[in-house]
Amino acid sequence: MKRADHAKKSPAPAAPELPPDVRPGQSIELLKELHILTRDGKLNQDSRRKLKQVYHLYNFIEPLLRDVQDAKGSVSLVDHGAGKSYLGFILYDLFVKEHGEGSHIYGIETREELVAKSTELAARLGFKGMSFLPLSVAESTTSNQLPEQIDIVTALHACNTATDDAIDFALKKQAKHMVLVPCCQAEVASVLRKNKGKDLGRSALTEIWRHPIHTREFGSQITNVLRCLQLEAHGYQVTVTELVGWEHSMKNELIVATYKNLPRRRPAERLHEVLREVGLEEMQHRFYTPHAETTE
Repeated sequence: MKRADHAKKSPAPAAPELPPDVRPGQSIELLKELHILTRDGKLNQDSRRKLKQVYHLYNFIEPLLRDVQDAKGSVSLVDHGAGKSYLGFILYDLFVKEHGEGSHIYGIETREELVAKSTELAARLGFKGMSFLPLSVAESTTSNQLPEQIDIVTALHACNTATDDAIDFALKKQAKHMVLVPCCQAEVASVLRKNKGKDLGRSALTEIWRHPIHTREFGSQITNVLRCLQLEAHGYQVTVTELVGWEHSMKNELIVATYKNLPRRRPAERLHEVLREVGLEEMQHRFYTPHAETTE
């Protein structure tokens, strides 16, 4: 009898203690599937860095999700260049599954094998409000697989013109919020390089991009300046900050835009002035602004 009583009183084995980096309520199975946690629930240095970056970005996006959720009762979000959809899964796990009944997250990714894996994982986890489409950013703009209006658009490290395509997508989908981490802005630098010979004698400012390494760096900088002006010319309030510390990534510029129906004329004029000043008039189709009658 004493042995039986003792057996009954023995506590159950304690569950493995999770790393303090993992947020309460986070799906452990998801973190293991994303290879952020090892099979025995541990974090290595690389996965800890990856988790820190995703959570850091979540801190920026969560208020935007809540803003739309409070206004509409549900949220639609499109993540461009989703890759393995780390961001989409984390957003769904930490916010949508608890707060967002009727909400939906779409992952846009050209690599079909990643789309298939993400689709299978979402089904296995019971994340019914997630879809993954094997499309380029440009193709998704006209795809009938997406709704006509999207609340939030994200694009992390969408290379070169894919960030501009994501902005175009968001503008045409009337997105309230955009979260962009630009990467590899080569298009503007190539135009600067092409026109360098005729531009060098035009203004002393051309010294800024005379040397090849400066052409590349200035091209990257001016690209993001033009993107911000374009968003402001469409009525958005734009904030530019850094995503993570320099020790993690050199591609860490974070652009957050929220539609506020702000005055459009001044930023549109500034945008066209900058394009003229640096010899990028041919890029006006890329950094387009609203028609004159809507720029008041």
